[in-house]
Formats: sequence, structure tokens, C-alpha cells
Amino acid sequence: QVQLVESGGGLVQTGGSLRLTCAASGITVDDRSIGWFRRAPGKGREGVSCISRIDDSTRYLDSVKGRFTISRDAAKNTVYLQMNNLKPEDTAVYYCAATELVGCTLVDGPVYVDWGQGTQVTVSS
Repeated sequence: QVQLVESGGGLVQTGGSLRLTCAASGITVDDRSIGWFRRAPGKGREGVSCISRIDDSTRYLDSVKGRFTISRDAAKNTVYLQMNNLKPEDTAVYYCAATELVGCTLVDGPVYVDWGQGTQVTVSS
């Protein structure tokens, strides 16, 4: 049974940092492309970042480029999202998801089969 568990969310002030963790079981993160998505209050879910299972290539939402970094630790079967210089508009529930796609996509669609339960990130102004 595949399980993705996010952690690391919390309340921070504008300009602060958080590192989100997506711990996987039932799959090997090296064998999946992993995406981070978020849903802000009253909005739809959007793709934030993803990392490809083939070459570790990455993609980022334009609004987080230069502030967020996705990485993978195969030994811990974990994917991280380092978030720096956080802004109030980053407030959302953050989810990680896994796909067998060779590349990765920020499109929230059926290609992402397995999802975590989410972790809340709140950035105060």
C-alpha cells in the first residue's frame, strides 16, 4: 500500500523559511516523479514544484522560482520542499503526490495517482 506523509508545515512570519517533508512508503521515490501541490483558501489546487524520476530535472511555479527548492533523498525515501522568503500568498495546505510519468508536470491531473494528506503552511504578514 502506497503512503505519502507530509510534515514540516507551520506558522511563520513573512520572510521566514520552512522545509516540508514527503516521506514515502510502499513506493521508492527514485521510481516516481514527485510533485508538490498547494490549495489556498477559496482557491483550486495548483502545482508548486516537481522532480522527475529519470534525471532529477525540476519544475517550479513562476511565483516560487528562486525561493523554493525541491530535492530527493533516496536513502530516506523522502522528497523535500525547502521554502525560503515565504510570503502571505504562500499560505495553503501543501500536498505531495507521486506519478509514474517519466518527466514531471505541475498540472493537477489523473497522472498523479498517490497523494498525501497535506500539511498546513501559514505565513503571517
